[in-house]
Amino acid sequence: MKTSQVRIIGGDWRGRKLEFPATVKQLRPTPGRIRETLFNWLAYSINGSRCLDLYAGSGALGAEALSRGASEVTFVESDHKSARLLEQNLQRLGSDSRVYNMDARRFVRQVDGEWDIVFLDPPYRHGMLQQILRLLHDHGRLAESALIYIEAERELGEIKLPAGWKYIKNKKAGQIEYFLATNNLED
Repeated sequence: MKTSQVRIIGGDWRGRKLEFPATVKQLRPTPGRIRETLFNWLAYSINGSRCLDLYAGSGALGAEALSRGASEVTFVESDHKSARLLEQNLQRLGSDSRVYNMDARRFVRQVDGEWDIVFLDPPYRHGMLQQILRLLHDHGRLAESALIYIEAERELGEIKLPAGWKYIKNKKAGQIEYFLATNNLED
C-alpha cells in the first residue's frame, strides 16, 4: 500500500510521523499551521482531557492531542485501510488508544461516552457536518462545557450549531474555514 506521512508538531511526540494511505481520496490531514492554531486555542484545555477524533483519517488531530497531554483519545475512521494504519501508528507511538473502524454517525448513536473535546473534520462536500453536530447534541456525547473543533470547506457557508452552542473562535486558511465552538453558553 502506498503511504504518505504527516508530522506531529508539538508535545512529547513532536517530530514523529504518522503514515496514512496515499490512495484514499477523501483523506486530507489538517495542515500543520492550522493544527498549530487549533492547539494554541486548546492550550489550557487539552491536558487531561478526553477527546474524540471523529473522521480521524490519518489521526493527526487526535495524536497531536495525545502528544500534548490529553488523557485519552478515541479515534473513529470508516475507511478500513486508514483505520488499520492508524492503529499501527498508535502502537508504534506507545498509545493504547482505541480505533473504531465504523461510520462516525453510527458510532455516535451506538457507543456510550462523553468527551471534553471533539474534533470534526468530515470529508468535504458530503453534507455530513450538520447531521453529526445534531447527533452529538441529541445523544449527549459532550461533557459540560465541551469544546468542538469544526473544519470545513469555505464554500459551505454558515454552519448552524445546535441550540445552546456558540462559536468562540474561527479562522480561514485558503479554502478551509475552521472553528472552535462550545456547548455551554455560560463560557
